[in-house]
Amino acid sequence: MESERRKLSRRNFSYYMRVVDESTGKLIGHLSDISTNGFKVDSTQLLPLNVDIRLRIDQIGEISDKVCLIFKARPVWCRQDQFDPNMYNVGFKIVAISPGDHDIFMKMFNIYGARNSSQNGDSNYTQR
Repeated sequence: MESERRKLSRRNFSYYMRVVDESTGKLIGHLSDISTNGFKVDSTQLLPLNVDIRLRIDQIGEISDKVCLIFKARPVWCRQDQFDPNMYNVGFKIVAISPGDHDIFMKMFNIYGARNSSQNGDSNYTQR
């Protein structure tokens, strides 16, 4: 199980991007880590697990003519940030995304994702 979680490459996210609940317009948090099938968000909220949320990621105009991505994702783990007790780290798995938006997401991974020097951690956000 442990080795399964580390099969996918994971990268810290080096660009400030907001993650918003598309149905309410409420800010969920900001991307802090990205993999090919999920991502981690730094959030001020404790989110319920295993509930699909329709999300929007803003500010992608530099890599696409679109101003945002809209897709469904599922929080699969949530824990208090180890440095800031007022923040939570939330791991999301993408559950539904259009092929075009997936291509843009992969560009985000390749362009803004900073390669980790260590592959320790939650490389696959699908299990926790």
